[in-house]
Amino acid sequence: MNDLLPPTSAQWEWLEDKVRGLMARHAYRNLRTPIVEPTALFVRGLGEVTDIVEKEMYSFEDRLNGEQLTLRPEATAGVVRAVVEHNMLYDGGKRLYYMGPMFRHERPQRGRYRQFHQIGAEALGFPGAEVDAELIVLAATLWQELGLQDVRLELNSLGQPHERAAHRIALIAHLEQHLDVLDEEAKRRLHSNPLRILDTKNPVMQALVEAAPKLMDFLGEASLAHFNAVRAILDASGVSYRINPRLVRGMDYYNLTVFEFVTDRLGSQGTICGGGRYDYLIEQVGGKSAPAVGWALGVERVLELLKEQGTLPQAAGPDVYAIVPDAAALPVVFQTIQALRAQGLSVQMHAAQGTGEGMGSMKSQFKKADASGAQLALIFGEDELAQGEVTLKSLRDGVGTQATVPLTDVAARVAEKLA
Repeated sequence: MNDLLPPTSAQWEWLEDKVRGLMARHAYRNLRTPIVEPTALFVRGLGEVTDIVEKEMYSFEDRLNGEQLTLRPEATAGVVRAVVEHNMLYDGGKRLYYMGPMFRHERPQRGRYRQFHQIGAEALGFPGAEVDAELIVLAATLWQELGLQDVRLELNSLGQPHERAAHRIALIAHLEQHLDVLDEEAKRRLHSNPLRILDTKNPVMQALVEAAPKLMDFLGEASLAHFNAVRAILDASGVSYRINPRLVRGMDYYNLTVFEFVTDRLGSQGTICGGGRYDYLIEQVGGKSAPAVGWALGVERVLELLKEQGTLPQAAGPDVYAIVPDAAALPVVFQTIQALRAQGLSVQMHAAQGTGEGMGSMKSQFKKADASGAQLALIFGEDELAQGEVTLKSLRDGVGTQATVPLTDVAARVAEKLA
């Protein structure tokens, strides 16, 4: 778990602002859930034999009442719990999004921390393929707006439970014929969650997995029609994709459409966003049966990818830095810079750095003004103030152009300079 410090935090704010604007344009509304939920919610929703539940959750007993609690390892289960608890679907489907920290106890590595952050979008109460496609297009649009490169979409369908059951029988039969090739993890999952074996990274098992029965071959007419409808909308929207029959995702609640946006630029942590349809989860957590689909992206991974490709924006400095040679000028300084801030400008005021040292020399103040990244300096010199003026100096034009400006005209002149 790590601290997030300036100026890096400004890059997070930039990403979050992009997301908020995009979600507003798609009519998705913000939902915020607690970071702690009952442990049973995740066991029931994610599946008892998933890696998250078996190995990664931070679970503990509340000493006050003995309740079993868990720091959320993902947000979908909590979103569904909130939707059910507050009967949010009583008047129709809801489009929601969230941002926040998640917690998993796993080996920290590039782009992955034990406290990590996700941004997600969920559409609940909508059964149609058009909403699957809407969410995929939403994510693809975000990549465009962020300037993200080298990201590809992988797509699959897991069908419905009875279709997966038929495929499961065939898959187990295939794997049982090659027990000598299976690693210990695969043997453990053989009868509990064999579909996850298809997602193995073990090179020794790749040929076996490639030859395994394909779930797509077990899909019925309705499931195929849903999948083809998603594909048709993506094709019409210009969103390219690759069908990956081995794509299964890590949680048990998915059915029909599943997808991932992946990159080769982050090593083994190549998935930056993933999701799919989960039509049975709402009923699993105690609600009335309703369809749903959603995705989540890893904030750290998206920012790491932007950094890797050299397009992560640098934190912007203030518009104006106020240089204060004498503390006696502070009342006028405050009055002036507050007027600028009221106009929407960013203003940083110089402040005393040590006890008994006063405001510091002009030279040291100009160094701090330059280091701040400000475009302009406002100099509140004694002589200028006596005439009702201040000096306005450009810090980024290469020559340090400056002029005296009446205090009454400061806002207009600053706006003119910045324009």
